[in-house]
Amino acid sequence: MPNSFGKLFTLTTWGESHGPAVGVVVDGCPANLPLAVEEIQTELDRRRPGQSDIVTPRKEADRVELLSGVFEGRTTGVPISMLVRNADQRPGAYDDMREKFRPSHADFTYQAKYGWRDHRGGGRSSARETIGRVAAGAIAKKILALAGGVEVRAFLTQVHDIVVPAGALETFPSLAEVEATAVRCPHPATAAAMIACIKEARSTGDSVGGVIECRVRGVPAGLGEPVFDRLEADLAKAMLSLPATKGFEIGSGFAGTRLKGSEHNDAFVSRDGRVRTATNRSGGVQGGISNGEEIVFRVAFKPTATILQPQPTVDIHGVETELAARGRHDPCVLPRAVPIVEAMAALVLVDHWMRQAAQNRVFTF
Repeated sequence: MPNSFGKLFTLTTWGESHGPAVGVVVDGCPANLPLAVEEIQTELDRRRPGQSDIVTPRKEADRVELLSGVFEGRTTGVPISMLVRNADQRPGAYDDMREKFRPSHADFTYQAKYGWRDHRGGGRSSARETIGRVAAGAIAKKILALAGGVEVRAFLTQVHDIVVPAGALETFPSLAEVEATAVRCPHPATAAAMIACIKEARSTGDSVGGVIECRVRGVPAGLGEPVFDRLEADLAKAMLSLPATKGFEIGSGFAGTRLKGSEHNDAFVSRDGRVRTATNRSGGVQGGISNGEEIVFRVAFKPTATILQPQPTVDIHGVETELAARGRHDPCVLPRAVPIVEAMAALVLVDHWMRQAAQNRVFTF
């Protein structure tokens, strides 16, 4: 069903922005995995609103409740159900949206699909749905760390027209470096400029977009499928399923189109007794399968669709009108999207790791 993701390690999210709660059911998690609710809460704290002066001021503690699947600090192998209650609800701020469609939002398309919609904060289309993804991703990250020491790290490289200088982030950044600023860019000078840009947009009731880069190290060679479920294809689907995303590229991405084959090819070398590549323009994936190098991809996020400026629109009757949005919104979604990108990357990798083990390791002939 469309609210579920994954084949062996699966999650199903549920809930709306201004409903009683949102949550997720995770199925396929191995038994006996040490798991504390605090580990899940740590990731949700990175995603929650109200954590700095450059994100939405909606006050939500986003306290997770573990309802099933964990006993005495370890997973039991049965579905893990998690719930986060919505506390700071102000549905009245969305009364104007009951009949008016917000430009570039999902209001019209939901109405066209279902003939009925929850207009309060976008309902199911709200980014509050991603709480379930982050909670599930915390479990996936724990599995990856224990299974192979895999690290997943996302961070901002661009906000509007402010970009991290080329070559400034060659090394794998630490979590502390990413979390050092509210904007989650590990290049301090660029981070300061990004924060100023976001604050300027907010002061005029506007919004800005940007780019998040994600790197994953420690992934073994062999994960992914050769045709329809190529690793980069599933990563792309995962990232483009996130609210406000508009682009995905892996490795050299679109910039690679400006190179010749002799410039772009990653030569194989022998290093530390392993087959490695001298460069990593492939972004850690070749032929749809991981090659053991660092996985590197980028995700483009549009400016937040809801802005606090009057905009022309139409209502559900097709009558032209004007909409001045109210409510509490992020002037830039990217700082809070960092843990969401990490979560979706981890979910894809765990699912493919399980599929690889099931097909090629369980049975020996």
